[in-house]
Amino acid sequence: VYKATYHGATVAVKQVKKSSKNRLASRQSFWAELNVAQLQHDNVVRVVAASTCAPASENSLGTIIMEYVGNITLHHVIYCTRDAWRQEEDDEGGCGRKALSMEETVCYSCDIMTGLAFLHSQDIVHLDLKPANVFITEQGVCKIGDFGCSQKLEKGLSQSPHVCQQGGTYTHRAPE
Repeated sequence: VYKATYHGATVAVKQVKKSSKNRLASRQSFWAELNVAQLQHDNVVRVVAASTCAPASENSLGTIIMEYVGNITLHHVIYCTRDAWRQEEDDEGGCGRKALSMEETVCYSCDIMTGLAFLHSQDIVHLDLKPANVFITEQGVCKIGDFGCSQKLEKGLSQSPHVCQQGGTYTHRAPE
């Protein structure tokens, strides 16, 4: 993912590569990312534009241009892996950074739940929700991103318990 400028706005540009191992999965991932293309919500990373045009020499299925939300994820915050995240002398978290306050924890949780509720109201299931796919903006707002495993449910099937294939990141799957 690259930081760029598109029509005067700072954006994130994601070039979706063809997988030599599984071309079908690569195509499905590209189109799954576009499930949210028409949606706008404060807690969902917005897709600005997309293109399937790529030079033949490129190993690319297409390009997705998204709003730029920064490069800090909830994973960085929880596991203290990003130097830019809140350097503090008060080492409550044991990693040279200040631990999340209860207020921040509640706000982040509410942002994520609000984003998920919106996606579900649009019949979209993320299928790979994990800390690394939740971005935290400079304003402290959580935005759900990376929809490569997502599915748009068919109308009338959204209440069925078996409409989704198992997907996502193995270490972050729900136990059921």
